[in-house]
Amino acid sequence: MYEYTDFDEAFVRERVAEFRGQVERRLDGSLTEDEFKPLRLMNGLYLQLHAYMLRIAVPYGTLNGRQMRQFAYIADRWDRGYGHFTTRQNIQFNWPKLQDVPDMLEALADVQMHAMQTSGNCIRNVTADHFSGAATDEIADPRPTAELLRQWSTDHPEFTWLGRKFKIAVTGSEHDRAVIKAHDIGLRLVQDDDGNPGYEVLVGGGLGRTPMLGKVVREFLPKEHLLPYVEAILQVYNLIGRRDNKYKARIKILVHETGIDEIRRLVESTFQENLARFNGVNQEVFDRIEASFAAPEFEPVYDVTPAVDAGLRSWIDTNVADHREPHYAIVTISLKGIGETPGDATSDQMRIMAALAEEFAHDELRISHEQNVILPHVPRRHLAEIYRRLKDAGLATANIGLVSDIIACPGMDYCALATARSIPVAQKISETFADIDRQRDIGPLKIKISGCINACGHHHVGHIGILGLDRAGVENYQITLGGDGTETASIGERAGPGFAYDEIVPAVERLIEAYLDHRNEDTETFLEVYRRMGPAPFKAALYPEAEARSNAA
Repeated sequence: MYEYTDFDEAFVRERVAEFRGQVERRLDGSLTEDEFKPLRLMNGLYLQLHAYMLRIAVPYGTLNGRQMRQFAYIADRWDRGYGHFTTRQNIQFNWPKLQDVPDMLEALADVQMHAMQTSGNCIRNVTADHFSGAATDEIADPRPTAELLRQWSTDHPEFTWLGRKFKIAVTGSEHDRAVIKAHDIGLRLVQDDDGNPGYEVLVGGGLGRTPMLGKVVREFLPKEHLLPYVEAILQVYNLIGRRDNKYKARIKILVHETGIDEIRRLVESTFQENLARFNGVNQEVFDRIEASFAAPEFEPVYDVTPAVDAGLRSWIDTNVADHREPHYAIVTISLKGIGETPGDATSDQMRIMAALAEEFAHDELRISHEQNVILPHVPRRHLAEIYRRLKDAGLATANIGLVSDIIACPGMDYCALATARSIPVAQKISETFADIDRQRDIGPLKIKISGCINACGHHHVGHIGILGLDRAGVENYQITLGGDGTETASIGERAGPGFAYDEIVPAVERLIEAYLDHRNEDTETFLEVYRRMGPAPFKAALYPEAEARSNAA
């Protein structure tokens, strides 16, 4: 993991002290809320529906046991004993008091963490594949790249006040677990024909009210040219991107309206200008960054005893992935217990996950964009003990990638922007499909739920996406079908009219029954059936009355 330098430490402490003064002036009335708003957003503090919300950066989703324990301490000391992990690999605390936030930030600084650039019109927390450094299909660990971009973008004077928020994701694997095509900039580590390292660069992806997939702007960018090229993209966007309408101020709209060919020409021209005055990344700095992400000292190879307990076997089958070292495994801890709030973890659960990382997994954890927690380096001989402890803590739900492993934003239970509830819908769906045998029969299925058009629940790239809207004061839920956030990314298609709150879960049941009726074999997934057959059989299941009228005519 990256360790703070003296400069990093001093920089974060100075920002905390600065914000402490700003909070004091807000509390004594010296600053109005309008004056305070941009200052608090720069430090990750939102004013939500019922209270403030503090969003903390977990850079590229990586943290250690001490940092997870500090989250637990913050949850108990200044919040309500839990935290919410998000699709941006962050954690949110939903109930802080304004006067306590500087102390919360000070506690974060004690463990080399902060909340800068988790909100506002800036370059947000850079995300990465949550299996980084462990995946069997990885070309190279993307986290050094993400850390370089984090350092470059933090308080960048040219990009602190962009037209809109800006998001970057990095993957080093063949299988895209970072949803790079749905980001303003997506980076995939590749090699040219001679084996030289570099990046495939995508630009113009994003969800929200106008979902779009990123387009390739550079097929191969040499590794050493990353910063001047990414800077060129930001410069072009900052200079000619729209600022007359916040809904059209994202780079995806610029790419759409200008065309990828012209964007490529502008970026390449600006890149050449940057390159002429760019001396390259200080090699000593970059070497230190890369050294921070060296693999742990793996245990020697040993024989692995097969699991015999049925519960353990089921959990291994769903929640454990292969590691690049065959006698190791990648463990995903589900934060999607049946009937629970997706992404929530209590302080006690955080301490248990921290202890497991420290004792059994080389003191490393990851947060995934799917709102789960990963132990990336686990010797297989420890799987049974890890499962036992997780089961005791209510964290052993064996549902990763299945129908109850639902992504959901906080929705109208917390968010001031939300137009409908997300959490209760996710809970009801997971309760409806609680039986693990039924879930395993259904197979891989991504359900993603957003409580408003901003799409924080990534519903556009769900196999089944659910968008909650307000229709004349009544919650109404639209369904999209066929979305995909992987390397075969696609934006889901709207199925038709929305459903009332009490109708949405039965509608999902009908969709899944239609899938089971139409699959050719047990291994054909929901997405594969949808791509083979199109929307017609699913629409017929969703709207049986319309189908009956059509047949009668």
